[in-house]
Amino acid sequence: MFKFSFVLLSLIAATASGAPLEKRIAQTISASTAKWEQACLAAGGGQQCNPQSVASFTTLLAAAGPCDQQDQADKMIDLAKTLQNNGQVIALTQIFAQQPRNTPTSLSVPYCQKAPRNAELDGLFQCQFAGANPKVFVGGVAVGGQGTIPFGHNAPLSPPGSCPANPNGPVPDGQQLVDITQNPGTGSQTGPNMTTPTPAPSPPAPSPPSPSPSPSSNTDSSSGDFHLQNGKDAQKLNAEFATLTANSPCTDGENACVGSSFAQCVGGKFVTTPCAGGLMCAALPLVNKPGTSITCTTQADANARIAATDIGRGWPRDG
Repeated sequence: MFKFSFVLLSLIAATASGAPLEKRIAQTISASTAKWEQACLAAGGGQQCNPQSVASFTTLLAAAGPCDQQDQADKMIDLAKTLQNNGQVIALTQIFAQQPRNTPTSLSVPYCQKAPRNAELDGLFQCQFAGANPKVFVGGVAVGGQGTIPFGHNAPLSPPGSCPANPNGPVPDGQQLVDITQNPGTGSQTGPNMTTPTPAPSPPAPSPPSPSPSPSSNTDSSSGDFHLQNGKDAQKLNAEFATLTANSPCTDGENACVGSSFAQCVGGKFVTTPCAGGLMCAALPLVNKPGTSITCTTQADANARIAATDIGRGWPRDG
C-alpha cells in the first residue's frame, strides 16, 4: 500500500511540476509516401517508384539521422526530374520532406543542418508532432542548441513545431501531413527569422534506365538468371520473415517483415509499423536489376511477382 501511494504521489508531483511524461509518438510510416508512389507510377516511374518509396518512409523512424529524410527527398526529386519534371511528384516530395518523424521519448526531433541538393527543397524542414516537447529535443538539447533551429534560420521557430506546409503549428500525433494539406508551402522562405542560405549546386538528373527485358524473355540469359535468382531470394526472405517476432534478435538498421507489419531494427530490437489500407509486408523481387525490396503489398501481388520470375510458385508456405 505504501509503495503504491508513493508511486501515485510521485506521478502527481511530476505532473504538477510540469515534468513531461515520456511517451513514444509514432505513425504508419508507409502512408507518408503512398500517394507519392501512386503519382510516380502514373508518371511512368515503373519499378523505380516502390524501392524509392520504401527507402524514403523508413527515414521517419526514430533511428534515422537528422538529414536522412532530406537526402531521400533529394533522390525523390531526382527521379521526378527524369519523369519530365512531373509537378505532382515534386509537390508530394516537398510535402514528404516536411512530414514529422517518430520520437521515442516525446521530445522534438533535430533538424538537418545542411542545404538540400535540389532547389525544389530549399527552405523546407519537417514539422513536429503536437505531443512532442517544443522546448527539448532528442538528446536532451534545449531550444537554441545544435539541431534545434532549421537550417537557414537564425532564431527558434514561431510557432514551435510548424513547417512551411503547416505554418500554424505542429501536426496532430500520428497524422500524415499529406492528408492535411496539398500545399507544400514553397513560396518565399525569407523573413524576420530566416537568412537565405546558398544552396548546394544540383547535380544533373540521372538518365532514365533502359527498359529491362521481360522475366520470361530468352534474348538475354544473364537477365533471365537474375530475375530467377531475385524470385528465389524473395521467396527465401519471406520464409525467414515468417519465423520472426518483435523480440527476435536483429542488427541495427536491418529491415524485415514481422507478421504483416514493416519492421526496422532499432537498438537490437524490431520496431514494427503496420501497413496502410489492409496491406501486408513482403519481400518482392526487383525487375530491373538483381535484388529484392521489402514493402507493403497484397498476398496475391507478392505471389504473382515471385511466380513471374519463373520460380513456379509464390511463397514457400503456398506449397
